[in-house]
Amino acid sequence: MGLAVGVGVLADLLENDREGAKWLDDGLVAANRLLEKAGLPSHAEPRMLERPAKRASIRSFPYSFIHYLRRAYAYRIADPSWVASGVCDDVDPARDPILEQEMEMLRSHLLCHSDAEGFYMPVDFRDVLFENYDPGVTGGMLGSSHRLREELILVAPALGIRLSDGRLSNEEAARIDHIARSDDGLCREHCSWLALYEAARISIELKTAIVFC
Repeated sequence: MGLAVGVGVLADLLENDREGAKWLDDGLVAANRLLEKAGLPSHAEPRMLERPAKRASIRSFPYSFIHYLRRAYAYRIADPSWVASGVCDDVDPARDPILEQEMEMLRSHLLCHSDAEGFYMPVDFRDVLFENYDPGVTGGMLGSSHRLREELILVAPALGIRLSDGRLSNEEAARIDHIARSDDGLCREHCSWLALYEAARISIELKTAIVFC
């Protein structure tokens, strides 16, 4: 079992899995209730969408990978000059005190999200929305694709990822994808970073939710 990060999921399910589409549609309805109760615009998920081109060849990975990326983000927030190095296999990144301290702030869309389910919506809002507004929300929290992309851009230098005005070139995407498929000490961070960056990019461009499943 692992985390799959999808975009354009409803359109795909409507074509291939009507039962799955109904489940996802119900989740999006609850997410919209949460947006509306927070005074934000609702989201109309595309029901037809051409398959977006993704530059991440790995789109499903162990749940633990995202904790390595979250740890890197927390360290980058604590020290803007920090540069990542590989985490020992016997260390649990999810229990890192720097990460735990930043998570307690409840301000990061990358950190404050379920590891296994839920949505990032292509709606620009500052604060993570929690289920106390609506207990039916998948994953218990709702993030913004815009804020997720910003946070991924912020952590990129600490991972040695080169961006130009926040944009990832095809050449750099290919380099990061190669690292993600290797045994490099930062392969887990690069794998989850690229999958999330590509999902956020497509989510914003095509106005489609990011789905964790």
